Order: sequence, then C-alpha cells, then structure tokens
Amino acid sequence: MIAPILRQKSALRAAVKAWKQAGETVAVVPTMGALHQGHLSLVRAAETQCDRVIVTIFVNPKQFNNPEDLENYPRTEEDDAQKLSHHRVDAIYCPDPDQIYPDGFCTNISISGLTEVLCGAHRPGHFDGVATVVTKLFTQTLADKAFFGEKDFQQLQVVKRLAADLDLPVEVVGCPTIREEDGLAMSSRNLLLSDRARIKAPALHEALEDMADGLRNGGTAEELGAIARKRLIAAGFNEVEYLDLRACDDLSLLNKPDRDARLLVAAWLAGVRLIDNIGV
Repeated sequence: MIAPILRQKSALRAAVKAWKQAGETVAVVPTMGALHQGHLSLVRAAETQCDRVIVTIFVNPKQFNNPEDLENYPRTEEDDAQKLSHHRVDAIYCPDPDQIYPDGFCTNISISGLTEVLCGAHRPGHFDGVATVVTKLFTQTLADKAFFGEKDFQQLQVVKRLAADLDLPVEVVGCPTIREEDGLAMSSRNLLLSDRARIKAPALHEALEDMADGLRNGGTAEELGAIARKRLIAAGFNEVEYLDLRACDDLSLLNKPDRDARLLVAAWLAGVRLIDNIGV
C-alpha cells in the first residue's frame, strides 16, 4: 500500500500530532529521492526502532553548488512511492518548495570545522545547505530519530554535530553503507553512469580496500594514497578530488590509523562525481 504523500507542513504536523498524542515514536528518513536499496535499508532500520516512519523526498537546491548538477539530479517520485509501498511507511513528505523556503527566507545554518575539508572544500556552501534543510525537516517532522547512511560519512558527522550543538531533540542514527555485488556503494548518482562507466566504477571501492590493507600492514596514507590515485586514473577516472585518511570524530587528517579512522574518497568518472568511504 502506498503511503499518503503530503506536500504541506500543516498536513504533516497534523499527522505527527496525532501520533505523538497516542504516545508513539516517530522516525524520519531524509532523502532526495531516486531511492535504492541503501535508502530502503534506512527505512527498515527506522521500522524496527520507531512506531511511525516518515520518508522525506526533497531535492534541496541549497546543497547544489553546480546548477547543472541540480538540473540533472534524478527525480522519480512515483517510482519511489512504489518502492516504499513494500515497507511500513506512514507518510511520504514531498514538500512544495515554499514549505521549505518561503518567500523572504534568509536564514543559513553554518557549521565550522567539519565542513571545511573533503566535500566541503570542493563544494562551497554544500553543507550549509544540508544543515539548513535538515534542521527544517527535523523541526517539521518532530522526529524522535533520524536515519542517515554512512556512505555520506561527512554529512552524517555534520548532522550529528548540528543536532548536538542546537539541542535538537532527535537522535541521529548512522546505518552501514549498502553496496552492489561488485562493491560499488549504492547511490542515486549511479543512475547517471553510462554502461561503460558503470563497469569501471567499482575500482573506487577496490582502491579503498587495497589502501586499507596497506595501512594495516604499516604503510602510510601519504604513500598509499599516491599509489591509489594513480590506480584510479589508470582505471578510467578523470579526477580524484580527495583520497584521505581522516579521524572519525573531527575529520582531522591522519597519516596512520592510530585512532578510530576512515578512508574517504571523491572522484569523477565520465562526468559523474562518486564518493565512498570505509572504516580502518
């Protein structure tokens, strides 16, 4: 059964108010649509932890620093709703643009430190857009728990910091990356890959795994990263934006995994920007 599709925050809040009055807990899974098994794994996690589940679908213009990227982002609302019909979803919130950014909207939420490296360094303003829309979605849904994938690891850390710093009454839950059989991290952007590029794409995850093995055997991120970059270019990638070993808590740059660490990469393949990460 397809869940009700709500486009006005007044309708959403009326539904949530009734659930809360009944003593039920509410989960939100924020997405930009083009749903895949990675998103659906978040929905399954939400189902197990809360009484009610809201999935939001909103392609947020404020987190795109490239107008062409925004225009090309896949929009598949009808297909998304059908996929969600196989899960216990109580509402699909597809807000009209003015429900998020009404006329005269002029507030911007900015988080320092975590947002100035990795994707933040290459996509100016991106995480301001993420932080702003996530805050809106948290306050509109009044969710008790929010579910995000570890594939966007930097985003996950930013959202956790946002909720903590602003005392937002929501628990941010990180869920493991879901991968295709060949190791490619599931992403809506994978739909933009040509058949030829899709064959090359798994090299991204392979490079991370090999680099992680090298780190475990005593190598350094600097030397192993240089090898991995060359390998990706040889595999057909056009550009490697970053390939870093970072501390999980504050994303500081590391040369050896002497604390809880993560390998993170962003690279361009045939005009599509792919990201991935693994724990070390």
